[in-house]
Amino acid sequence: MTYHMENPTRMTSNHTDCHYCLQSLRGRKYALREENAYCVTCYDSLFANPCEECKKPIECDSKDLAYKGRHWHEECFKCAKCSCSLVEKPFAAKDEVLLCTECYSDEYSSKCFHCQKTIMPGSRKMEFQGSSWHESCFVCQYCRQPLGTKPLITKDNENYCVPCFEKQFAHHCYSCKKVITSGGVTYHDQPWHKECFVCTGCKTQLSGQRFISKDEYPYCVDCFSKLYAKKCAACKKPITALGCAKFISFEDRQWHGECFNCAKCSVSLVGQGFLTRQDDILCHECGSAS
Repeated sequence: MTYHMENPTRMTSNHTDCHYCLQSLRGRKYALREENAYCVTCYDSLFANPCEECKKPIECDSKDLAYKGRHWHEECFKCAKCSCSLVEKPFAAKDEVLLCTECYSDEYSSKCFHCQKTIMPGSRKMEFQGSSWHESCFVCQYCRQPLGTKPLITKDNENYCVPCFEKQFAHHCYSCKKVITSGGVTYHDQPWHKECFVCTGCKTQLSGQRFISKDEYPYCVDCFSKLYAKKCAACKKPITALGCAKFISFEDRQWHGECFNCAKCSVSLVGQGFLTRQDDILCHECGSAS
């Protein structure tokens, strides 16, 4: 931040009289204000600014240092903490208190997440995930090039530019062969993009859905049932292994567990002896009575 000096023009007078007290100015020092001449005494009493530090008037023979409407003697323009002079030096203001850059940094400036040193006022600061960085410290962990506002990926609290991360860590999708930058699905120990992990039959996304594997290819339940599932001899619906469903197989026919019933009295034949008559299965009672 900068200040400016407000000092009246002082000259040895050729003017006749002080504009305020009307005493002769001939041979005396005077100050000009709005083209009117004042003796030093009148000027100081009428126009001198009070010093913020010592509260005394800043007389026209002194330098008046001004900052945001406030005024200081040159010798009073000091850091509020360490008292070093701020004349012709950079400074900062906090709650109307003036501080040298070193004291301001110690009190208020952010610390760099990487080097833990103070980020000085006026220097460029990078913000990422709630932490502050020197611009020179905010670099790719691998190639050490500045990250600036480029896209980046974080791994184990270290930042990488996208090309370096892909080179060092990224998995490639088993289907499209492109890099998986986040998320993904693992199937048969191979990484897939979620959008690439689809049913082999209808291409519906399978991530988070129930599916069945056949010859290492994933299928949604509907497609697998249409393409590969055996049909129940009783209800003609597909028999799938989902939900650990029990099924009964006899000769070249299969049944859902709940469909394996006597064709005549409908008693369940699961775990029971049964008889066959043409395409029907019968319990012993119904088979013997026929």
